[in-house]
Amino acid sequence: MLNKTQIRFCLDKMGEMFPDAHCELNHSNPFELVIAVALSAQCTDVLVNKVTKDLFQKYKTPEDYLAVPLEELENDIRSIGLYRNKAKNIQKLCRLLLDEYHGEVPRDRDEMTKLPGVGRKTANVVVSVAFDIPAIAVDTHVERVSKRLGICRWKDSVLEVEKTLMNKVPKEEWSVTHHRMIFFGRYHCKAQSPQCGECPLLEVCREGKKRMKRKRDGK
Repeated sequence: MLNKTQIRFCLDKMGEMFPDAHCELNHSNPFELVIAVALSAQCTDVLVNKVTKDLFQKYKTPEDYLAVPLEELENDIRSIGLYRNKAKNIQKLCRLLLDEYHGEVPRDRDEMTKLPGVGRKTANVVVSVAFDIPAIAVDTHVERVSKRLGICRWKDSVLEVEKTLMNKVPKEEWSVTHHRMIFFGRYHCKAQSPQCGECPLLEVCREGKKRMKRKRDGK
């Protein structure tokens, strides 16, 4: 497991590599961000942005999503995986926003997770990006990078990864660290072909060292 100095080294290096890391889901308000993040489950941000380009022109408010038949909404997001389930959740979410929250997205993470289709990760993204509240959302990239580097244990659950990162990263850096780790995992430390040979974190990365040794040994 990495010590405090090594974690600081990793955070600084990722900051140098991706100083402008940010949420890549296009949105113009908290409500649109909730919809975009809900659509992004098991789907790329690039595809979500293609769909929301037209979707957010057609639907501006929770009322708009409820004003059409479910089949119409399904058709509007058909190119996204799990579109039937996501369309159903979006309409339920919009109904709850109107019934319980005056049509506004709640700023509290625990309240937000009461919305259909909104889990802890989604809520963390929204409070961090839309409301500037410190949070670390553990998606597939954050989890992979944390475990490969040795910040977290291989056996840690998503919630354990989140708690470990919250303990080991200064609170004022939670949100930017979340974005930098996503960029690092998405564009450098990829799932299938991580760029270990040219990685500035190789000297402290347990997984990278193993991979490079296997490569040298011809395995």
